[in-house]
Amino acid sequence: MHREEPRSKEAVVVTGIGVMLPNTTTVEQFWENISGGHSQVGRLTRFDGAEHGLPVHAAAEISSFDHRPFLPELLDNHAAKYTREILIAMSAVERARQDAGLEIGYHDPRRIGVLMSSSRGPFAWWQRVLADEEPGAFGDKGAMFRGLPGCPASLAAIYTSAQGLVSTVSNACVGGHQAIGLALRELRSGTADAMLVGGHEFPIVPEVAKCYAAMGSGVMSTERDDPRRAVRPYSADREGFALGEGSVVVCLERESVARARGARIYAEVLEARTFNEAAHATSMDLTGKVTASFVQDLLADAGRTADEVGYFCAHGTATRYNDLAESRALQALYPERTLGQLPPISSNKPIYGHTFGIAGIINVAATSLMLHHQRLAPTINLSGRDPECDHDHVFEGARDTAFDLAVSLSFAFGSQTAVVALGASS
Repeated sequence: MHREEPRSKEAVVVTGIGVMLPNTTTVEQFWENISGGHSQVGRLTRFDGAEHGLPVHAAAEISSFDHRPFLPELLDNHAAKYTREILIAMSAVERARQDAGLEIGYHDPRRIGVLMSSSRGPFAWWQRVLADEEPGAFGDKGAMFRGLPGCPASLAAIYTSAQGLVSTVSNACVGGHQAIGLALRELRSGTADAMLVGGHEFPIVPEVAKCYAAMGSGVMSTERDDPRRAVRPYSADREGFALGEGSVVVCLERESVARARGARIYAEVLEARTFNEAAHATSMDLTGKVTASFVQDLLADAGRTADEVGYFCAHGTATRYNDLAESRALQALYPERTLGQLPPISSNKPIYGHTFGIAGIINVAATSLMLHHQRLAPTINLSGRDPECDHDHVFEGARDTAFDLAVSLSFAFGSQTAVVALGASS
């Protein structure tokens, strides 16, 4: 049952989705891969793991990219100053704007903003420069763009004529959800009418892989034979995650504004919350109780209860701590239920790998589409569930259902958790 007290905050809705991911440049492709369980993780080609002493063989790579179909108004002399990474992020912003039908000039440009999330910014560019793979990299004006974490958001705002708040959050895997929360504040305060909120991440370099490999086995997948099965959340034989790259952006609008212009609405963003446990720097709450309490607070903010949740979109990294933390959080949230009675939860990491700063945005985009289509996306690659994670992961494949409330989870180094509640659009 819904709470009876009236909601004073104006509704914020998702009206557009832009994706630039491996083999994915349209909302339709994104939905087909997420709902159909089509993994885009393939053989690692960006570097030779063996040469770096790394048993890493799989990654979700964007093999080739041409920005011109997505940014037709971008002058060639300007594009030449940007990196591939900047152009991919700009393209995702533009695709989200177009998917939302948000015409340039329709709104006051001072009331449109761009917020992005990235855990490492232009790390891949700095890696190439410091490895002396780009001689003379600092010798032209483009270097000023290429080295700054906030440039993709700023340059995308210029391209789309957005003159509102433009910024970039850098807070590991919770950054995407935190960017959603910042956008909600802008929209609900009446400062903005629309916010393009997304993330960009390009971590497929040996230095990043070495950082995670140094944490020990079970963090990064060592799968060699079938890269598509490299990421196996909640499975007894899981090995960890594979690196993924790209950019995803959602367009958020105040509902009154969206409906006034006849926009198509995917879902409603009910609430976003972020929390620092101030506990272990590289782990998360393994009792489940802290996370469960945090989710209850989020739902109370939204005027809803845990019993109304029809789906959880997991962080789902296929690491032991993450899998156990999420399963225990659900058990703590529903103490009267058995494992088999817990709400469905699924992870999209087996499809696009671990994208860090984009992870929360991918979850919000995927969950919005699930609410829109009333169809749950599966966790693929389950081959013998961890007994403690033996609950409903939609492992049999996409499932048609009726639900109007979902919660997206994200966890990050630094003892941080962020969650977003989404509802079906009426």
